[in-house]
Amino acid sequence: MNRRDFLELLAAGAAAGLAVDARDALAQAGPDSLYRVPRFGNVPLLHVTDTHAQLLPSYLREPSANIGVAAAAGRPPHLVGEHLLKAFSIRPGSPEAYAFTSLDFERAARTYGKAGGYAHLATLVKRLRADRPGALLLDGGDAWQGSATALWTRGACMIEAQKLLGVDVMTAHWEFTYGADRVQEAVTKELGGRIEFVAQNVKTRDFGDPVFKPWTMREVAGVPVAIIGQAFPYTPIANPRHFVPDWTFGIQEEALQQHVDAARAKGAHVVVLLSHNGMDVDLKLATRVRGIDVILGGHTHDAVPQPSIVANAAGRTVVTNAGANGKFVAVLDLDVRGGRLAEFRYRLLPVFANLLPPDPAMETLIRKLRAPHEAKLGEKLAVTEGLLYRRGNFAGTFDQLILDAMLEVKGAQIAFSPGFRWGTAVLSGETVTMECLMDQTAITYPQCTLSALTGERIKVILEDVCDNLFNPDPYLQQGGDMVRVEGLTFACNPQARMGARISDLRCAGKPLDANRIYKVAGWASVQEDPVGEPIWEVVAKYLRDKKFVAPRRPNVPRLEGVAGNPGLA
Repeated sequence: MNRRDFLELLAAGAAAGLAVDARDALAQAGPDSLYRVPRFGNVPLLHVTDTHAQLLPSYLREPSANIGVAAAAGRPPHLVGEHLLKAFSIRPGSPEAYAFTSLDFERAARTYGKAGGYAHLATLVKRLRADRPGALLLDGGDAWQGSATALWTRGACMIEAQKLLGVDVMTAHWEFTYGADRVQEAVTKELGGRIEFVAQNVKTRDFGDPVFKPWTMREVAGVPVAIIGQAFPYTPIANPRHFVPDWTFGIQEEALQQHVDAARAKGAHVVVLLSHNGMDVDLKLATRVRGIDVILGGHTHDAVPQPSIVANAAGRTVVTNAGANGKFVAVLDLDVRGGRLAEFRYRLLPVFANLLPPDPAMETLIRKLRAPHEAKLGEKLAVTEGLLYRRGNFAGTFDQLILDAMLEVKGAQIAFSPGFRWGTAVLSGETVTMECLMDQTAITYPQCTLSALTGERIKVILEDVCDNLFNPDPYLQQGGDMVRVEGLTFACNPQARMGARISDLRCAGKPLDANRIYKVAGWASVQEDPVGEPIWEVVAKYLRDKKFVAPRRPNVPRLEGVAGNPGLA
């Protein structure tokens, strides 16, 4: 038996045992206890966000680094590992501990199995709606991007899945990377009047006219509920501006306040902001905009078991964030009396695929959507000998794999990979397929480039990205996580001022020379018409040549000034 045979046998054995082990382990909680959510109040809302086109169940490792700075330090969502368990009274080793943390991830993943998948989501949504007639299902965006099938169909496969799932209202972020024309086409033709697309902060560049409906009024059990959409405010900064050249974004606080006031004037008893701001931005916004009862948040992929309650001039705002990849469904039951929100109950439910049978209709649709692409998706590229994952402030092992591939294939000295939060995990002993690779790379601007950059320019890039992540003002946090780097080591102090967070940069062990030119590989450039092959071709070539992926140790910076920060596991 050769090494490949052994590893594939190991993976097959693990997979075969997984279903039994997971059922046994989850049976101790059981669907009746885990998914029995007694109805409360009179206005039920369901929320999913950042599913990133994951039609099938997957493994998703929560971050072991989610550092909060300034006022955000030590408070949700910047709690990881044991700090999160303690804050929310979650038992170590439990299914919930697996769902909400990265602790002992691979063992827990083999015990409890995969999460999410639209067929399992559909089952849970139907169960919750059976107990909550008229419940609204709200999608916080990033639904149309993140997989090969979504990329190759330009989001169409996900729109079909959303409609069958029963989404009522959605907003957006990565959807815009298909371009303005495609988004307009999807909204006007494919959502089919069944899903309302709302975004109060997207306007035309010339006259400031609204591009989309800013908000909608829905009646739930006789209670008028306003839902205002908030698309990702920094889309033209974090993603290529040339995809949406005639639109402006931004937080638009003043306009948002006007919409809240207008909704109240038209009789809304409850005002909900369906947001893709990110949780830190939502927490700040909740102190500054009056009259929002609930913010259902997304973008930062924070799986926060309980909401934060924010006081403001009009009373209080409930702020939530519901994770990613279809791994969770949030249940928010509102008790509305006398024309206002009196009380609420909230649960963030993990979607364990081994505990929820697939919905037959959704399963049939998914098979149909995937059928034309199965051969390409299933190509076996290599077998991994270690856990591959992405997610966290700094590099994960799948990020490291991408960096290593760029260095070798492009002949670079240094490699940069963007700090995207989306992407699934692959357990040790499993095969890395083309689908796994596309889960990490499926974007509309995938070109892998080779550039000549001075040491000074490299330092500026690292400082700029770091400020987007660790600026003490949430409104100035405009990107994802920290750029991933190989061929270069450095120290990072998240608490330092802008321009002084990055130090001790070294290339090949020698101090980075500010005036020297270095060959730097990268991908996902926001510039128009970059030259290079798609990143998945670069990594696929590397994997086909290697055949096995040795365990990766992520190249993370030496952290300074954050000792004891509960955003570090």
